[in-house]
Amino acid sequence: MKTDSVKLEKSCGAIVWQERDEMPQVLLIRHKNGGHWAFPKGHVEKNETEEETALREIREETGLKVRLNRGFRQVVTYSPKPQVMKDVIYFAAIPTGGSLKRQKEEVEEIAWATLAQALKVVTFESDRQVLRDFIAYVETMGL
Repeated sequence: MKTDSVKLEKSCGAIVWQERDEMPQVLLIRHKNGGHWAFPKGHVEKNETEEETALREIREETGLKVRLNRGFRQVVTYSPKPQVMKDVIYFAAIPTGGSLKRQKEEVEEIAWATLAQALKVVTFESDRQVLRDFIAYVETMGL
């Protein structure tokens, strides 16, 4: 009996947030491929750790350097196509440098949004759930 093997993929990113105009806001990107709104993330390369991947991808897609908060770590698992299962690891992060500049090859638009706006704009329910978990984490930690 032959069984088809499932290809496993992994991406890492973060909910990048900061206080803007006395309100917490998160950074959203709209992807060129499909036009969906989400958080910065991308595929793990070679022997990168999850944290290294998240830092690199955020820098590539947004131009920002960030500091990760490893106390927040959420995993979203889904099947992007037949015979493929993908884990996306999200951390929380705050900007520490760089300047906001979208990666023209992959990112159509980049925007700061309040938490309420982000909950309405983010395309996929799994990402909205990560954002709700992030909001609960921030409230619990008093950040």
